[in-house]
Amino acid sequence: MSSRSKARKRAIDILFGADVRGIPISTLLGEEAERASQQPQRESSWLYAREMVEGVDAHLEDLDEEIESHALGWSLARMPALDRAIARMAAWEILHNDEVPDGVAISEAVELATTLSTEDSAGYLNGLLGAISRSHEAS
Repeated sequence: MSSRSKARKRAIDILFGADVRGIPISTLLGEEAERASQQPQRESSWLYAREMVEGVDAHLEDLDEEIESHALGWSLARMPALDRAIARMAAWEILHNDEVPDGVAISEAVELATTLSTEDSAGYLNGLLGAISRSHEAS
């Protein structure tokens, strides 16, 4: 698994944990930063995980609006918390990180959903993130 793939998994853990626990993302990010400082061998995945989580936190309202506008028949509140975390992270990569091609962000999100979430999550997120990418490219 590449360091970016590991970073995405770490970012999902933080975003999901904050959502489920009902605490600010920044609080859980701080806890993880402290853990990361004690585990230098995991630094390669930590740096990008932190960048993604900080990006999601900084753009949360806009990301949620973007997701909601493309989530056919689903509100964010109806989405499983894990799918919500994956969607937010991938949407941030699509909309705010020009270093990552949209196809890679979508593929990585679908892979995470396939291994971590429900049977229907991968297909749903693939369609949702594809719509966000097409909308972003058109603007």
